[in-house]
Amino acid sequence: MKVWIDQDLCTGDGLCEEICPPVFTLLDDGLAYVKEGQEVLNNPGGAAQMAPVPADLEDAVTEASEECPGECIFVEND
Repeated sequence: MKVWIDQDLCTGDGLCEEICPPVFTLLDDGLAYVKEGQEVLNNPGGAAQMAPVPADLEDAVTEASEECPGECIFVEND
């Protein structure tokens, strides 16, 4: 599974970070980004910055995607 966030749709609510902080983070611009380990994938962000999801976090990433008010989290299954 891989995940990415469309920052144009992000509302900055932070639910994704609450649900799964190892994969999602909010930056100073108020928008959510995905992380790969400790590296924040924010250059350029969006679909160009897909992060692999560790198997033990797939359920949390799916929940974050479903709960996101901006519907900006996109999950792609391998």
